[in-house]
Amino acid sequence: MPHDPSSSRTALRICPLCEATCGLTLTIEGTRVTGARGDREDVFSKGFICPKGASIGGLDEDPDRLRTPLVRKDGVLTEASWGEAFDAIARALPEIAREHGPQAVGVVLGNPNVHTMAGALYPPALLAALRTRALFTASTLDQMPKHVSSGLLFGDPNTIPVPDLDHTDHLLMLGANPLESNGSLCTAPDFPGRLKALRRRGGTLTVVDPRRTRTARLADRHVAIRPGTDALLLAAMTHVLFEEKLTDPGALADHVEGVGEVADAVRDFTPEAVAAACDVDAATIRTLARELAAAPSAAVYGRIGSCTVEHGTLASWLVDVLNVLTGNLDRPGGALFPLSATARAPRPATPGKGFALGRWASRVSGHPEAKGELPLSALAEEITTPGEGRIRALIVLAANPVLSAPDGDRLDAALADGLDFMVSVDPYLNETSRHADVVLPPPPPSQSAHFDFAFNALAVRNQVRYTRPALPLGAGRMDEAEILARLVLAVSGTHGAEPDAVDTMIIDRALGKAVADPLSPVYGRDPAGIAAALTGRTGAERRLDLMLRLGPYGEGFGADPDGLSLERLLAHPHGIDLGPLAPRVPEVLTTRSGRVELFPAPIAADLPRLRRALDGRADPEALVLIGRRHLRSNNSWLHNVAALRGGSNVCTLQIHPEDAARLGLTDGAPAKVTGDGGELTVPVEVTDGVRTGVVSLPHGWGHDRPGTRMSVAAEQPGVNVNQLLDGSRLDPLSGTAVLNGIPVTVAPSR
Repeated sequence: MPHDPSSSRTALRICPLCEATCGLTLTIEGTRVTGARGDREDVFSKGFICPKGASIGGLDEDPDRLRTPLVRKDGVLTEASWGEAFDAIARALPEIAREHGPQAVGVVLGNPNVHTMAGALYPPALLAALRTRALFTASTLDQMPKHVSSGLLFGDPNTIPVPDLDHTDHLLMLGANPLESNGSLCTAPDFPGRLKALRRRGGTLTVVDPRRTRTARLADRHVAIRPGTDALLLAAMTHVLFEEKLTDPGALADHVEGVGEVADAVRDFTPEAVAAACDVDAATIRTLARELAAAPSAAVYGRIGSCTVEHGTLASWLVDVLNVLTGNLDRPGGALFPLSATARAPRPATPGKGFALGRWASRVSGHPEAKGELPLSALAEEITTPGEGRIRALIVLAANPVLSAPDGDRLDAALADGLDFMVSVDPYLNETSRHADVVLPPPPPSQSAHFDFAFNALAVRNQVRYTRPALPLGAGRMDEAEILARLVLAVSGTHGAEPDAVDTMIIDRALGKAVADPLSPVYGRDPAGIAAALTGRTGAERRLDLMLRLGPYGEGFGADPDGLSLERLLAHPHGIDLGPLAPRVPEVLTTRSGRVELFPAPIAADLPRLRRALDGRADPEALVLIGRRHLRSNNSWLHNVAALRGGSNVCTLQIHPEDAARLGLTDGAPAKVTGDGGELTVPVEVTDGVRTGVVSLPHGWGHDRPGTRMSVAAEQPGVNVNQLLDGSRLDPLSGTAVLNGIPVTVAPSR
């Protein structure tokens, strides 16, 4: 039926702008999104919306969004056809790999990739085609410690328990501010409403954070810890559980090993021993432990403030040690393992291959890999240091590491002068993509399909939702799935083939494994016949159909006529509720022992470093730096959306009144902040919302570099907090940059 440009209609869309994955109802007039409200019938978000989701029309229509590819000609990025862009990639990248080896081509993945359907589906095929180990992602600036600790404990770095928010009686939250971030590694639309519901039903919320955030103000108890000492606090709480005989793993007891070893390991971490370093008195630490053990159900939840610190992996490990020891891991009201619709179908519990760290290392500094990734902090040196294996070409997918990684100036220079060729897949010409030789712009959200592969595996309720594009592709645009499929073809020597060939290859491989698996519902069947039965308008949809049918709720190609398929999902535009989280141990365990390995060797080897931190006595006049989140932003993505500017979304240095008075700083006046990697001048915001000894700068700002096309962001550029870091401070187990608890000096700017 022909489209009437003058008509007004509504369309559904899952919001891709944060981890809450809220359902939206878009108002569309002609070919424009003119409004957005929460979808009240959405099975998960039930009408909740935040300012980011409400502004999606502005993001869609942003005049600075790239609409055609850019190709560098005579040193200048110039608009080009899609054919010209992929021809340039196919000429350059395979030749560099042939001449210098596959490790000469690096890949950087930003976190927007997990917010798009294509970004989740195609990077594995791209990495396989390149055969490179030079992979860098935003995980080593964020959640990698949780992946590592989960891999060591449970056998798979993606087997991450989440707090059962809707049923818990007691939530202990560290380094998280979901009233601003909407949640992270815990997908929960209306996180604020869920926390308020916890308190209404008589539950307890305790927030451990150096700032009195909006979340902390909601809590029953706010513990203003010294930044970077979360692992010490958690170790002391663990000590109290053993000392006072409060441990009781409950139903998990037969599936855990290493409990006695943990008791020995935390013997030195008494509340009295850690109190000075944490700046939390021993009595409070004991109370936290006792209340956790006494609660009918409880969950400990730690996020970015406890991950991006010196002992981030140890803190992430101890979060789940406490959940295990109090009997709250894998039980309703505690911390449970979600079961997403595209996960592998459950099968009998058996020991697995386990999880290994350091299978290879970075070329220059010898940083061990974690989860197949190298620290993003090491990217610049891998480009600029001569020798075999030097990165000479880079593919950057939805990432802006010049702003997001430490020492952006060094990386900026490396991208400008150290590469033979660079490709960016990005809707903007930003601080990183401005260095590319080819920029491939994906379409705006309204013109893209959406399915949450990653976040459904972290959701506080099992559910499944899918939205097709609300609008057809605009003139000259290319779907993101096709962009990435063509990129795979261009680097693999099959440039010019139809992009569906990539999806067909992946489907054929998946079906080959499925029909050979005795536990699969399609065991022994003809893979060609199964492939022919798949539905979907695109290769990406056919892949989704395959995963749904073979997944834990799937119809199994006729095995369960009431099961999931793409066709059934499309018949439920507001989603399908799959029920509350439920216990899944031992099924989820893939450690070599087949049990929860509570005291893995890499953790044991890192504990002496934490013991040395017991001797830390902070200088009462010293300052440490922490970041902060804004509800109206997400890292560096959304600063070019005019509707999201202002309010609390400003780049200021927050400092306590006592520290400001001591240093001669006044509200609104500029201050000079100096760290390991450089210095910045930034306006001061005097507030008692941050504790003494701590200053706070938000992440994702610094939009003042030449050659970008982000006019709104450039009007209020702010400063890049990561320029205060030189990249030398890393959590050794995960390779994660230490972004919080960094020593700085602050003085009035003269």
